Amino acid sequence: MRIYGDAIRFGIHSGQQYTSFSEMVDLWQRTEEAGYDWISCFDHFRPPIGGPGGPCFEGTTLLSALAARTSRIRCAMLVSAVTWRHPAVAAAAATTIDHVSGGRVEFGVGAAGDDLGYEQYGIPFPPAGQRLDMLDEACRVMRGLWDEERTDFEGKYFRLTAAHLEPKPVQRRLPLVIGGEGERRMLRIVAEHADIWNTLVAEPEVYRRRVGALAGHAAAVGRDPGEIRQSMTFRAILGEDRRQVEERREAVARILPPDSPLWSEYLVFGTPEECVERLKPYLELGVRDFLLGSRPPLDWRTIELFATHVIPALRAAG
Repeated sequence: MRIYGDAIRFGIHSGQQYTSFSEMVDLWQRTEEAGYDWISCFDHFRPPIGGPGGPCFEGTTLLSALAARTSRIRCAMLVSAVTWRHPAVAAAAATTIDHVSGGRVEFGVGAAGDDLGYEQYGIPFPPAGQRLDMLDEACRVMRGLWDEERTDFEGKYFRLTAAHLEPKPVQRRLPLVIGGEGERRMLRIVAEHADIWNTLVAEPEVYRRRVGALAGHAAAVGRDPGEIRQSMTFRAILGEDRRQVEERREAVARILPPDSPLWSEYLVFGTPEECVERLKPYLELGVRDFLLGSRPPLDWRTIELFATHVIPALRAAG
Protein backbone atom coordinates (compact mmCIF):
# COMPACT_ATOMS: atom_id res chain seq x y z
CA MET A 1 0.00 0.00 0.00
CA ARG A 2 1.28 3.48 -0.86
CA ILE A 3 2.37 5.52 2.14
CA TYR A 4 -0.30 8.16 2.99
CA GLY A 5 -2.58 6.56 0.38
CA ASP A 6 -3.93 8.89 -2.29
CA ALA A 7 -3.75 12.04 -0.16
CA ILE A 8 -2.30 15.10 -1.89
CA ARG A 9 0.34 16.91 0.16
CA PHE A 10 1.98 20.29 -0.30
CA GLY A 11 5.30 21.44 1.06
CA ILE A 12 8.14 23.91 1.03
CA HIS A 13 11.66 22.76 0.18
CA SER A 14 13.51 25.46 2.08
CA GLY A 15 17.21 24.84 1.78
CA GLN A 16 19.39 26.45 4.43
CA GLN A 17 21.56 29.12 2.83
CA TYR A 18 20.94 31.59 5.61
CA THR A 19 23.21 33.48 7.97
CA SER A 20 21.12 33.05 11.12
CA PHE A 21 19.19 30.20 12.69
CA SER A 22 16.36 32.56 13.61
CA GLU A 23 15.58 33.10 9.92
CA MET A 24 15.08 29.38 9.47
CA VAL A 25 12.93 29.03 12.58
CA ASP A 26 10.73 31.84 11.29
CA LEU A 27 10.39 30.17 7.87
CA TRP A 28 9.54 26.73 9.27
CA GLN A 29 7.06 28.01 11.85
CA ARG A 30 5.32 30.31 9.38
CA THR A 31 5.12 27.49 6.84
CA GLU A 32 3.46 25.28 9.45
CA GLU A 33 1.04 28.06 10.40
CA ALA A 34 0.14 28.56 6.72
CA GLY A 35 -1.16 25.00 6.57
CA TYR A 36 1.53 23.27 4.53
CA ASP A 37 1.98 19.53 5.11
CA TRP A 38 5.73 19.21 4.66
CA ILE A 39 8.95 21.21 4.92
CA SER A 40 12.48 20.09 4.11
CA CYS A 41 16.09 21.11 4.10
CA PHE A 42 18.86 19.70 1.91
CA ASP A 43 22.20 18.10 2.72
CA HIS A 44 24.79 20.19 0.90
CA PHE A 45 27.91 21.34 2.69
CA ARG A 46 29.05 23.89 0.08
CA PRO A 47 26.26 24.30 -2.50
CA PRO A 48 27.54 25.80 -5.78
CA ILE A 49 24.62 28.23 -5.84
CA GLY A 50 25.90 30.88 -3.48
CA GLY A 51 29.56 30.66 -4.41
CA PRO A 52 32.55 29.16 -2.62
CA GLY A 53 32.05 31.22 0.54
CA GLY A 54 28.27 31.36 0.76
CA PRO A 55 26.38 30.48 3.96
CA CYS A 56 24.94 27.00 4.48
CA PHE A 57 23.98 25.23 7.70
CA GLU A 58 24.71 21.51 8.13
CA GLY A 59 21.62 19.49 7.28
CA THR A 60 21.05 16.81 9.92
CA THR A 61 21.71 18.98 12.97
CA LEU A 62 19.58 21.74 11.47
CA LEU A 63 16.73 19.34 10.73
CA SER A 64 16.74 18.13 14.33
CA ALA A 65 16.70 21.66 15.74
CA LEU A 66 13.90 22.81 13.44
CA ALA A 67 11.84 19.68 14.03
CA ALA A 68 11.95 20.49 17.75
CA ARG A 69 10.49 23.92 17.02
CA THR A 70 7.51 22.70 15.03
CA SER A 71 4.61 20.52 16.12
CA ARG A 72 2.53 19.22 13.19
CA ILE A 73 4.30 19.57 9.87
CA ARG A 74 6.26 16.67 8.35
CA CYS A 75 10.00 17.41 8.55
CA ALA A 76 12.26 16.04 5.84
CA MET A 77 15.77 15.77 4.49
CA LEU A 78 15.72 16.16 0.71
CA VAL A 79 18.15 14.56 0.15
CA SER A 80 21.20 13.27 2.01
CA ALA A 81 24.21 12.50 -0.19
CA VAL A 82 25.42 8.91 0.16
CA THR A 83 28.99 10.26 0.07
CA TRP A 84 28.73 12.27 3.29
CA ARG A 85 28.07 9.58 5.91
CA HIS A 86 28.18 5.86 6.48
CA PRO A 87 24.52 4.75 6.11
CA ALA A 88 24.49 3.42 9.69
CA VAL A 89 25.35 6.94 10.86
CA ALA A 90 22.64 8.38 8.63
CA ALA A 91 20.12 5.83 9.94
CA ALA A 92 20.98 6.71 13.53
CA ALA A 93 20.63 10.43 12.82
CA ALA A 94 17.25 9.95 11.15
CA THR A 95 16.03 7.83 14.06
CA THR A 96 17.12 10.42 16.60
CA ILE A 97 15.35 13.18 14.67
CA ASP A 98 12.24 11.01 14.45
CA HIS A 99 12.19 10.95 18.26
CA VAL A 100 12.91 14.67 18.51
CA SER A 101 9.98 15.39 16.17
CA GLY A 102 7.56 12.91 17.71
CA GLY A 103 7.47 10.73 14.59
CA ARG A 104 7.34 13.34 11.81
CA VAL A 105 10.57 12.67 9.88
CA GLU A 106 10.86 11.62 6.24
CA PHE A 107 14.46 10.90 5.32
CA GLY A 108 15.70 11.34 1.77
CA VAL A 109 18.84 9.91 0.20
CA GLY A 110 20.48 10.30 -3.18
CA ALA A 111 23.60 9.48 -5.17
CA ALA A 112 25.12 12.94 -4.56
CA GLY A 113 25.62 15.81 -6.97
CA ASP A 114 27.71 18.92 -7.37
CA ASP A 115 29.04 20.35 -4.13
CA LEU A 116 32.10 22.51 -3.56
CA GLY A 117 32.63 20.65 -0.28
CA TYR A 118 34.33 17.76 -2.02
CA GLU A 119 37.22 19.97 -3.09
CA GLN A 120 37.21 22.36 -0.14
CA TYR A 121 37.02 19.65 2.53
CA GLY A 122 38.91 16.89 0.72
CA ILE A 123 35.92 14.51 0.71
CA PRO A 124 36.14 11.81 -1.99
CA PHE A 125 33.67 12.08 -4.86
CA PRO A 126 33.50 8.68 -6.57
CA PRO A 127 32.30 8.15 -10.16
CA ALA A 128 28.55 8.08 -10.76
CA GLY A 129 28.34 4.29 -11.12
CA GLN A 130 30.05 3.74 -7.80
CA ARG A 131 27.83 6.27 -6.06
CA LEU A 132 24.75 4.46 -7.35
CA ASP A 133 26.12 1.17 -6.05
CA MET A 134 26.74 2.87 -2.70
CA LEU A 135 23.18 4.23 -2.69
CA ASP A 136 21.72 0.78 -3.27
CA GLU A 137 23.73 -0.64 -0.38
CA ALA A 138 22.93 2.33 1.84
CA CYS A 139 19.18 1.83 1.37
CA ARG A 140 19.51 -1.79 2.46
CA VAL A 141 21.59 -0.82 5.50
CA MET A 142 19.23 1.91 6.68
CA ARG A 143 16.05 -0.10 6.24
CA GLY A 144 17.60 -3.06 8.03
CA LEU A 145 18.66 -0.95 10.99
CA TRP A 146 15.30 0.81 11.21
CA ASP A 147 13.18 -2.34 10.96
CA GLU A 148 15.19 -5.33 12.22
CA GLU A 149 16.36 -6.20 15.70
CA ARG A 150 19.78 -7.16 14.35
CA THR A 151 21.28 -6.52 10.93
CA ASP A 152 24.10 -8.26 9.10
CA PHE A 153 25.17 -6.89 5.76
CA GLU A 154 28.15 -7.59 3.54
CA GLY A 155 28.42 -5.20 0.62
CA LYS A 156 31.21 -3.87 -1.52
CA TYR A 157 31.23 -0.51 0.25
CA PHE A 158 29.48 -1.05 3.60
CA ARG A 159 29.50 -3.86 6.13
CA LEU A 160 27.44 -4.50 9.27
CA THR A 161 28.06 -7.28 11.75
CA ALA A 162 25.29 -8.11 14.23
CA ALA A 163 24.42 -4.41 14.14
CA HIS A 164 21.78 -2.90 16.41
CA LEU A 165 20.03 0.45 16.35
CA GLU A 166 18.05 1.25 19.45
CA PRO A 167 15.67 2.80 20.12
CA LYS A 168 13.87 2.19 16.86
CA PRO A 169 12.16 5.08 15.05
CA VAL A 170 8.89 6.31 16.50
CA GLN A 171 7.17 5.56 13.21
CA ARG A 172 6.45 1.92 12.45
CA ARG A 173 7.93 2.56 9.01
CA LEU A 174 10.16 5.61 8.73
CA PRO A 175 9.57 6.86 5.16
CA LEU A 176 12.59 6.55 2.87
CA VAL A 177 12.61 9.13 0.10
CA ILE A 178 14.93 8.63 -2.86
CA GLY A 179 15.69 11.58 -5.10
CA GLY A 180 16.79 11.09 -8.70
CA GLU A 181 15.68 10.52 -12.25
CA GLY A 182 18.18 8.35 -14.12
CA GLU A 183 16.03 5.84 -15.96
CA ARG A 184 18.46 2.91 -16.12
CA ARG A 185 20.03 2.69 -12.64
CA MET A 186 18.49 5.27 -10.32
CA LEU A 187 14.88 4.31 -10.99
CA ARG A 188 15.77 0.65 -10.45
CA ILE A 189 17.01 1.61 -6.96
CA VAL A 190 13.83 3.64 -6.41
CA ALA A 191 11.72 0.66 -7.48
CA GLU A 192 13.45 -1.61 -4.96
CA HIS A 193 13.73 0.65 -1.93
CA ALA A 194 11.74 3.90 -2.03
CA ASP A 195 8.60 4.72 -0.12
CA ILE A 196 8.61 8.08 -1.90
CA TRP A 197 10.26 9.02 -5.20
CA ASN A 198 11.22 12.68 -5.58
CA THR A 199 12.41 14.41 -8.73
CA LEU A 200 12.75 17.94 -10.04
CA VAL A 201 10.05 19.21 -12.35
CA ALA A 202 10.30 18.18 -16.00
CA GLU A 203 8.00 18.62 -18.98
CA PRO A 204 4.93 16.38 -18.63
CA GLU A 205 5.97 14.06 -21.48
CA VAL A 206 9.42 13.60 -19.97
CA TYR A 207 7.87 12.93 -16.59
CA ARG A 208 5.44 10.46 -18.16
CA ARG A 209 8.37 8.54 -19.65
CA ARG A 210 10.10 8.39 -16.26
CA VAL A 211 6.95 7.11 -14.59
CA GLY A 212 6.81 4.39 -17.23
CA ALA A 213 10.45 3.50 -16.65
CA LEU A 214 9.83 3.27 -12.92
CA ALA A 215 6.84 1.00 -13.51
CA GLY A 216 9.01 -1.27 -15.64
CA HIS A 217 11.67 -1.55 -12.95
CA ALA A 218 9.02 -2.18 -10.30
CA ALA A 219 7.58 -5.03 -12.35
CA ALA A 220 11.07 -6.48 -12.75
CA VAL A 221 11.59 -6.62 -8.98
CA GLY A 222 8.07 -7.85 -8.26
CA ARG A 223 6.71 -4.65 -6.76
CA ASP A 224 3.49 -2.77 -7.47
CA PRO A 225 4.56 0.70 -8.73
CA GLY A 226 1.45 2.09 -7.07
CA GLU A 227 3.16 1.51 -3.72
CA ILE A 228 5.70 4.25 -4.50
CA ARG A 229 4.52 7.75 -3.71
CA GLN A 230 5.47 10.33 -6.37
CA SER A 231 6.92 13.66 -5.23
CA MET A 232 7.96 16.63 -7.38
CA THR A 233 9.97 19.74 -6.49
CA PHE A 234 9.55 22.93 -8.51
CA ARG A 235 9.84 26.69 -8.23
CA ALA A 236 7.32 29.38 -9.03
CA ILE A 237 6.80 33.11 -8.90
CA LEU A 238 3.18 34.05 -8.29
CA GLY A 239 1.34 37.34 -8.27
CA GLU A 240 -2.21 38.62 -8.52
CA ASP A 241 -1.44 40.31 -11.83
CA ARG A 242 1.26 40.41 -14.51
CA ARG A 243 2.91 43.54 -13.09
CA GLN A 244 3.54 41.87 -9.73
CA VAL A 245 4.87 38.74 -11.43
CA GLU A 246 7.31 40.69 -13.60
CA GLU A 247 8.57 42.70 -10.63
CA ARG A 248 9.36 39.50 -8.76
CA ARG A 249 10.88 37.85 -11.79
CA GLU A 250 13.18 40.84 -12.29
CA ALA A 251 14.24 40.58 -8.64
CA VAL A 252 15.25 36.94 -9.19
CA ALA A 253 17.08 37.86 -12.40
CA ARG A 254 19.23 40.28 -10.43
CA ILE A 255 20.48 37.32 -8.37
CA LEU A 256 20.56 34.41 -10.85
CA PRO A 257 22.73 34.66 -13.96
CA PRO A 258 20.97 33.88 -17.25
CA ASP A 259 22.72 30.51 -17.54
CA SER A 260 21.88 29.37 -13.99
CA PRO A 261 20.47 25.81 -13.89
CA LEU A 262 17.89 27.03 -11.38
CA TRP A 263 15.86 28.70 -14.13
CA SER A 264 14.82 25.28 -15.43
CA GLU A 265 13.24 24.52 -12.03
CA TYR A 266 10.72 27.37 -12.40
CA LEU A 267 7.43 25.84 -13.49
CA VAL A 268 5.51 29.07 -13.78
CA PHE A 269 5.79 32.84 -13.62
CA GLY A 270 2.17 33.83 -13.32
CA THR A 271 -1.04 33.95 -11.33
CA PRO A 272 -2.17 31.25 -8.89
CA GLU A 273 -4.73 30.13 -11.47
CA GLU A 274 -1.98 29.64 -14.04
CA CYS A 275 0.04 27.68 -11.51
CA VAL A 276 -2.91 25.35 -10.89
CA GLU A 277 -3.24 24.67 -14.61
CA ARG A 278 0.48 23.94 -14.94
CA LEU A 279 0.38 21.48 -12.03
CA LYS A 280 -2.77 19.57 -13.03
CA PRO A 281 -1.00 17.39 -15.64
CA TYR A 282 1.38 16.13 -12.95
CA LEU A 283 -1.54 15.35 -10.65
CA GLU A 284 -2.99 13.24 -13.47
CA LEU A 285 0.41 11.52 -13.88
CA GLY A 286 0.35 10.43 -10.25
CA VAL A 287 2.23 13.13 -8.35
CA ARG A 288 0.88 13.38 -4.81
CA ASP A 289 3.55 15.52 -3.11
CA PHE A 290 4.03 19.01 -4.59
CA LEU A 291 7.07 20.76 -3.07
CA LEU A 292 7.61 24.45 -3.72
CA GLY A 293 11.31 25.29 -3.70
CA SER A 294 12.02 28.52 -1.81
CA ARG A 295 15.53 29.79 -1.24
CA PRO A 296 16.61 33.18 0.11
CA PRO A 297 15.74 35.90 -0.47
CA LEU A 298 12.31 34.45 0.25
CA ASP A 299 9.32 35.36 -1.87
CA TRP A 300 6.73 35.34 0.89
CA ARG A 301 3.97 36.49 -1.42
CA THR A 302 4.39 33.40 -3.60
CA ILE A 303 4.38 31.18 -0.51
CA GLU A 304 1.17 32.84 0.71
CA LEU A 305 -0.61 32.73 -2.66
CA PHE A 306 0.32 29.09 -3.13
CA ALA A 307 -1.16 28.27 0.29
CA THR A 308 -4.35 30.28 -0.08
CA HIS A 309 -5.16 29.72 -3.78
CA VAL A 310 -3.19 26.88 -5.36
CA ILE A 311 -3.47 24.28 -2.61
CA PRO A 312 -7.28 24.45 -2.25
CA ALA A 313 -7.76 24.31 -6.03
CA LEU A 314 -5.51 21.28 -6.47
CA ARG A 315 -7.07 19.46 -3.53
CA ALA A 316 -10.46 19.99 -5.15
CA ALA A 317 -9.13 18.77 -8.51
CA GLY A 318 -7.67 15.65 -6.91
